[in-house]
Amino acid sequence: MGEVTANELRSMFSAIADAVTEHRDRLSELDGVIGDADHGITMELGFSTVKTALASNDAEADLGAIFNIAAKSFLNAVGASSGPLYATAFMRAGAVLKGKTSAGADDMVAALTAMAKGIEDRGKAVTGEKTMVDAWHPAADAAEAERAKGSPLAVCLKAAAEAANAGAESTKAMLATKGRASRLGERVLGHADPGAVSAALIVGTMAESLG
Repeated sequence: MGEVTANELRSMFSAIADAVTEHRDRLSELDGVIGDADHGITMELGFSTVKTALASNDAEADLGAIFNIAAKSFLNAVGASSGPLYATAFMRAGAVLKGKTSAGADDMVAALTAMAKGIEDRGKAVTGEKTMVDAWHPAADAAEAERAKGSPLAVCLKAAAEAANAGAESTKAMLATKGRASRLGERVLGHADPGAVSAALIVGTMAESLG
């Protein structure tokens, strides 16, 4: 894919919503080990709301505005911790793409990096703490590294998806330091963080949709 347009962004969010629905039960099962067992339901609600909101704004051509619609919709739908985190991520991406009706590889990699940084900033988290940052941070780093070599967007996003998957897998060996899971001590060992797994699913779907 060359330039990413508004329609392609809407299709991307729609694909993410469908992927989250497909994996909803698995995400909730993962969350049942270290959390409230509702992560899949929460993420499905958030992204299905985004999908509906963007469908009703199908004339919007500004890429930044599309991310802002996604941010407001997700936050309104999801009151759990993931709501503010993803709303911040989408708002940061919206700021990068504000005023643009199409975006090339540089713009989209910058947007991905802004999403990851937004999640880190809002969650006050770093890698190694068994959170979604363990998937988002390496994903952004991998995309930036590929783009620095001159790789096209598809290659950048493929690298991001692979890094996000590896990051999510790495959380199995981590102790949790934040949230409910932090009170479970070594009982969380061997279990992947559900937020990191859903993050890897999102990045992977972005790669499939825009690649």
